[in-house]
Amino acid sequence: FPWFGMDIGGTLVKLVYFEPKDITAEEEQEEVENLKSIRKYLTSNTAYGKTGIRDVHLELKNLTMCGRKGNLHFIRFPTYAMHRFIQMGSEKNFSSLHTTLCATGGGAYKFEEDFRTIADLQLHKLDELDCLIQGLLYVDSVGFNGQPECYYFENPTAPEQCQKKPYCLDNPYPMLLVNIGSGVSILAVYSKDNYKRVTGTSLGGGTFLGLCCLLTGCETFEEALEMAAKGDSTNVDKLVKDIYGGDYERFGLQGSAVASSFGHMMSKEKRDSISKEDLARATLVTITNNIGSIARMCALNENIDRVVFVGNFLRINMISMKVLAYAMDYWSKGQLKALFLEHETYETSAAAGAAESRATQAAGPRSSHTGLCWGSARQPAGPRATQAAAGAVGPRGGLKQQQFQRQSALAAVAGASCRPTGAPQSS
Repeated sequence: FPWFGMDIGGTLVKLVYFEPKDITAEEEQEEVENLKSIRKYLTSNTAYGKTGIRDVHLELKNLTMCGRKGNLHFIRFPTYAMHRFIQMGSEKNFSSLHTTLCATGGGAYKFEEDFRTIADLQLHKLDELDCLIQGLLYVDSVGFNGQPECYYFENPTAPEQCQKKPYCLDNPYPMLLVNIGSGVSILAVYSKDNYKRVTGTSLGGGTFLGLCCLLTGCETFEEALEMAAKGDSTNVDKLVKDIYGGDYERFGLQGSAVASSFGHMMSKEKRDSISKEDLARATLVTITNNIGSIARMCALNENIDRVVFVGNFLRINMISMKVLAYAMDYWSKGQLKALFLEHETYETSAAAGAAESRATQAAGPRSSHTGLCWGSARQPAGPRATQAAAGAVGPRGGLKQQQFQRQSALAAVAGASCRPTGAPQSS
């Protein structure tokens, strides 16, 4: 202990921490003071400094991981605060407990030298897309405290009847996996080991927030979404009915479909009449519609009828989820189903160590329960450590190997109405 997994993205850092609840009296007596301090700091707070947040509502309780029982905590903070996080690791002497942290995401490369020189920690880097798939499968397998992890919106094109419903993902293949972070990656997944990146787009969550900051003066993702919830994108976007006076029946285009995103902004009169909230809503709808259109075409090309949307862009973003659900259902005439996850932000961090699952399962009974593992711990000096090491020698490298596998696994676990204002674009 402690067991961590990290996904260092372009906009957000996602951290998963396993809190053991089955600590024996002997373990508690031997536990060093800074380990107790770290656990207390992480589990007794819901906010860390000005930017760190523990998503208490997402906590997974009474899990068994690597043979230990405990709770899984989900923590996030903006990537621009990464240097403060590394400095805190140095101040809390984290390197006295671990030599290695398992991490994924582009930041695992970008900040590798800082971890080494400032905090005396090595990063074991895991592939981001491997982790995304393994993390999705893991969080779905454990469920959400007795409830399904995956869900969809029933009757997404009928606002009065639209309802959130649980979805069983027991037989997930094939699926199209759309990861919406700062940018977007789209994967066609045929099995846990067989997938390909179909395409992607640079127009993602980072684009939404960046444009909102420019257009409205907002400063955070939460503020941008709050403004969007109060806005009306039809004041900004030009709809089919603005061109045809109603539906374009020959090609099945409803009058409420977007014909031209931001199309009204060519008119000075329109520009003078809109609000910042309208601009935020139009930006959100534009980015979401574009992602939905690309995802739909990929699903058709790959002959896949289930599209799973994940990523931090969907956190607290019911507007976009319902736009995507509507778009998938409407434009496919009910053939495509949009699926979502309760832990939409954390699949990759929860998955960073899932790449080590096979080694974990082979390492012995204490590591085989979840197929995840965690990292390389520094061993205390003295006769107890010597005795433990002597009894742990085995074909897979013994105790030290198992400790590394546990750390690697945690990295793995470490992202309006049903017919929203501004219907899906006509494509």
